[in-house]
Amino acid sequence: MTTGTFKSTWESAVLEHAGRPFLLFRSASGTVTQWSYGEFDAVVARTASALRAAGVEAGSPVHLALRNCPAFIALWLAATRIGAWIVPVDPASAARDVASQVRRVRPVVGVCAADRAATYREGAGVTVPVVIELAEDACDVTESGPLAGGVTASTAPEVTPADRLAVMFTSGTTSEPKGVLLTQANYAHVATTMAAAAHLEPRHRWHVTLPLFHANAQYYCIAPAIAVGASVALSATFSASGWIPHARELGATHASLFAAPIRMILARHAHDEPPLRLEHVWFAQSLGAEHHAEFARLVGTRPRQLYGMTETVAIVCADTAEPPTHDVIGTPLPGRRVHVADPAGRGIAPPGVPGELSVLGTPGVDLFAGYLDDERTTQSAFRATADGTWFATGDLVSADADGALRFVGRVDDVIKVSGENVSLTEVEAAVAQAPGVLEVAVIAQPDPVRDVVPVAYVVARDPDNPPHSSDLAQWAANHLAPAARPRAWHFLDELPRTSVGKVRRFRIPR
Repeated sequence: MTTGTFKSTWESAVLEHAGRPFLLFRSASGTVTQWSYGEFDAVVARTASALRAAGVEAGSPVHLALRNCPAFIALWLAATRIGAWIVPVDPASAARDVASQVRRVRPVVGVCAADRAATYREGAGVTVPVVIELAEDACDVTESGPLAGGVTASTAPEVTPADRLAVMFTSGTTSEPKGVLLTQANYAHVATTMAAAAHLEPRHRWHVTLPLFHANAQYYCIAPAIAVGASVALSATFSASGWIPHARELGATHASLFAAPIRMILARHAHDEPPLRLEHVWFAQSLGAEHHAEFARLVGTRPRQLYGMTETVAIVCADTAEPPTHDVIGTPLPGRRVHVADPAGRGIAPPGVPGELSVLGTPGVDLFAGYLDDERTTQSAFRATADGTWFATGDLVSADADGALRFVGRVDDVIKVSGENVSLTEVEAAVAQAPGVLEVAVIAQPDPVRDVVPVAYVVARDPDNPPHSSDLAQWAANHLAPAARPRAWHFLDELPRTSVGKVRRFRIPR
């Protein structure tokens, strides 16, 4: 198990791969700028000096409210070098959210986009001593840019594996966000583990369009690329219609996406677009069989589903079967131990029976270190045993007879309809394939006869010509078990989502 520092991971990559490409950045205007490992290390050095000049030192928090841009990566790696820690948040955070975040972490420096600075400063108030405004473009990291602090000869601080490197706030799909504490060792471990899981080599290149402030882009793409000297093609924004041509233009070989963006790409891509020849694609959350097969044809390889959380750092399991399928999250990674609890309280759940998943690990290494200023929640999530520490994920999975796992949903995403278990997540994946449907959220509605029943909230593929409720009901009758069929159909212009596409069911207007 890797217990080094992410600082040494970056330094080793620069030493071994100085002349190899590290980062290609495609701006919103379409301009592509490239840096080698050696060139970007000079950017990191200047950025570290700029942070020091602003008062950042070992142990200092730096609040980042940035879209995808080279400065985000430079600030992350500069904090790694200094021994500081970052707090990456949604750049679209409202002033109220910014105020809550900075109150909880008390950053020394805040970094935001110039065109959102008014909102940011309103939330930051006097709590953040220094606010740096950026253009979120390649100009931010030039020798004359706002992060050009010069290169000082100050002695590099000693950084230990246990030092904090980040606090990431969870997506908050069912509750208010929790602050997940992550260490230097967490990032060093995820870098090597995920590089091995994706069979990553220096010649490979990740296509990164998910937001950098989220765990997926950091954990599964950029950190493992650094571990082996591979490169990253970073896009300023996600474009469903542009995703395929941009991946081709940037020479991508690998990609990682959620199910919702995949469905958007399938709905919006040009139909005369020739397929890609990607070597590897991760995806998370449920895809229907038709969408899985269609996306495989589009990218040139079958996507492999994985399962992980911000708290588990590296993924817990992945579908490594040949061929991979649409509804299997696979078997645990080497070194991972899991437990699927029998809901009846009799040890391990039998094959096919959903149970809550727990993961064995070491907090601060292959599990997160804890929750920010919340000892009670941390203690309830961890259970210490002679074997190590078990983390209760709050997710339900079921195991096949051969041990392969299937994701069922969050504990509160599975409802009982007349005594039968129904996974809202699985119903959503199925209904998303119905004619005329772009995306859907399914929630539980109280019912005097069946206790609760599923109800669907649909976004039409063509808003001017939405499907009829009767047609959707007939489709559900043909494709879903009786208990899983939505009892009512409602239409929305859009679903309330987190920044990475997870549906916030609790914010759907009832």
